[in-house]
Amino acid sequence: MGASVEARELGTVLPMTRDPWLDNIKMTLVTLVVVGHSWGLLGATELDLRLYDFLYYWHIPAFVLITGHLSRSFEWDRRHFSSLFTTVVLPYLIFEFSLFHFRSALGQHEDGPVWLQPHWGMWYLCVLFFWRLVTPLLRRHWAAIPVAVGISLLGGLYDELWFGIPRILGLLPFFVLGLHLDRRHLAHLRVWWLKPLAVLTLGWILVFSGHTDEWARSAFLYYDAPYADLGFPAGDAMQIRLKVIAIGLLGTASMLALVPTRSSWFSRMGSQTLVVYLCHGFFVRYAEYAGWFDWAPEHDVLALVVATLLAVALALFLASPPVAARLVWLVDPVGSVRRSRTPPSTTSEQRRKAAPVSN
Repeated sequence: MGASVEARELGTVLPMTRDPWLDNIKMTLVTLVVVGHSWGLLGATELDLRLYDFLYYWHIPAFVLITGHLSRSFEWDRRHFSSLFTTVVLPYLIFEFSLFHFRSALGQHEDGPVWLQPHWGMWYLCVLFFWRLVTPLLRRHWAAIPVAVGISLLGGLYDELWFGIPRILGLLPFFVLGLHLDRRHLAHLRVWWLKPLAVLTLGWILVFSGHTDEWARSAFLYYDAPYADLGFPAGDAMQIRLKVIAIGLLGTASMLALVPTRSSWFSRMGSQTLVVYLCHGFFVRYAEYAGWFDWAPEHDVLALVVATLLAVALALFLASPPVAARLVWLVDPVGSVRRSRTPPSTTSEQRRKAAPVSN
């Protein structure tokens, strides 16, 4: 696939040759984002909460780590700054405003000013902007990894919510680690004998998730609140965050080891992750408003199955070529105009130069 497709990816600066394994990973992770948000509509039974905690232990860390890995080529130059604006800042301005007022119209009012405090899933583009700005510094030396861990631990002491700062600081270790992992490092996760270990590890995290409230709170898994709001002394909260980071890394490695490496229709959807991420919220929030799962508390297992299947179907629908080809005009308007002006006969090298650098 050419650069015109690559320029629409969530959190990526990709080479011309696509890796189906990475596309499978991205599509899997963005589908899990939709699943996690859909589970939030259920009745909060013991089963719901266990699975919710299980997912949030590792799927956000995995998403951030892969974003870091795919951000390694970002430079402080005109082309990359232009791409940062058109594929991160502009979509954030559009969708933060749109989803904020869409939810307000449904009576789901949010606290905090629009744009200055990212709401719901829009935090990701906001924090990605700041991570991307410091990428050239963070990738200079591996020592940035332990420094990022220290920043994450101390970041919980900061009590301002502007621009998603708690997550900028809290999730930084995963982004920095991704910056320092090249394809050679990630290739070690593809060996066959790691797969049974990955299954066992995820099984352990699933069991462990049922005991989260015995030593912490589920809110620690979101990295979006200061320690003062979580009800733990700073020293204890730092120990909890360090443990949560370690579990997140174990879950991330296990998930990456289990994702298929072969190319398929699913991997081809991996170029549309930004479309799925930005557009699914309107469907999920409307489902909450319409009360589609008001029956969930009395039918917990059935509701969980239905919500999961609908979430997967929604992700696949949004990423399908006919739908994504239309929605990308909202998600990446500048890139869409540029691609529409690129003649079909243009060489691949010319198309690469004409396309914006993806984020």
